[in-house]
Amino acid sequence: MQAKRWLMVAALCAFTAVAVGAFAAHGLKAILSVKELAWLDTASRYQMYHALALLGVATLQARGVGDKWLQISACFFVGGILLFCGSLYALAFVSVKWLVYVTPLGGLLFLVGWGALFVAAVKLTENTQQKV
Repeated sequence: MQAKRWLMVAALCAFTAVAVGAFAAHGLKAILSVKELAWLDTASRYQMYHALALLGVATLQARGVGDKWLQISACFFVGGILLFCGSLYALAFVSVKWLVYVTPLGGLLFLVGWGALFVAAVKLTENTQQKV
């Protein structure tokens, strides 16, 4: 069940990353500044990277690797998407300046997620490595 949930979240994150990226590249050039377009580009790229990471977590879980650190990494990836990407999207569209302080927190969540994924990899045993 966890694999299905993370696969759905990964697909939704990838979908919205592509949609925002395309909308920014084609529909917002005349409206937003170069700086705001760069924020959207960065946000959509990082959202896609972490959607792919979530896809990897879902794939491992679907193959029977059920380590709690995989679950932790996925939660931090989603938190990072919400804070890092979400704050950049908001900065581009609504110019709420205090959001610049939220963005690094989202980046920190991404780093913790990758650290948790590293711990999950270290904890793989002979039996789980055969499933991967």
